[in-house]
Amino acid sequence: MTLDLTFESTSRFVSLPSGKVHYNQAGEGPPVLLLHGSGPGATGWSNFGPNIVELAERFTCYAVDMPGWGESDAVTPDKRNHVQTALEFLDELGIDKAAFIGNSMGGATTIRFAVEHPERQSHLITMGAGAAGVKIFGAGDGPTEGLKILQKGYREPSMETMLELVDVMSYDSGDQREERARVRLESLLKHPDHVANFLAGARNKRDWPTEEQVAGIRVPALLIHGRDDRVVHFENSLRLVALIPDSRLLLLNRCGHWAQVEHAEEFNRVVSDFIENN
Repeated sequence: MTLDLTFESTSRFVSLPSGKVHYNQAGEGPPVLLLHGSGPGATGWSNFGPNIVELAERFTCYAVDMPGWGESDAVTPDKRNHVQTALEFLDELGIDKAAFIGNSMGGATTIRFAVEHPERQSHLITMGAGAAGVKIFGAGDGPTEGLKILQKGYREPSMETMLELVDVMSYDSGDQREERARVRLESLLKHPDHVANFLAGARNKRDWPTEEQVAGIRVPALLIHGRDDRVVHFENSLRLVALIPDSRLLLLNRCGHWAQVEHAEEFNRVVSDFIENN
């Protein structure tokens, strides 16, 4: 039976050296840390709400708002360290080891965490994550179509821009299009300090793990990517699956950057099976 969970009933706060961090917690069982992607109005709940409802039947889910997003404290770009925040979070809650599920930016954190703290990560799961190295099929050095609209969302916050964001993140925005845009706009307008700090660091070069570091990952990895992803090309996951020894790739047709939303039922089933049987 699906659990009756809401944002309010699962909302929690914890004080870390990185600052006050908000998260949503639900369920019982092996711990699973869910890390949201970047973008205006992004939060742990907006990225993973429908998934938590299902996954919480088997796992203890922690959907964290990273510093600079959602209800967590603001942080300037030079102080932003999501890997350190994730480690502090596990320490403070007494979690020895957890499965990590990361979308986009959260996927980058998940991979970096596997490089730096493999003993604290039981499983590595990404959706729409990037990878270091020269791209042959995807975008070159400039931002993709999706990243341009993501940055526009911070510079020009409006319902119209949030609808553009939802459309570019999805293969098919569906009947939840306006609701998803509204939720993100409300979160964005509520935290102008998050907006200012993101824009101050929007052009910072990403600190990707090297190919050698990624090839050294021994955590079992599940890489999920939409074939129609206009934010991070699926070539990135092809590179990752070629490098990580114990990895497998699920490439979904008719799917954009939010695989966990557009294909929620399949996502929940595949992820649950992977965690329980690897």
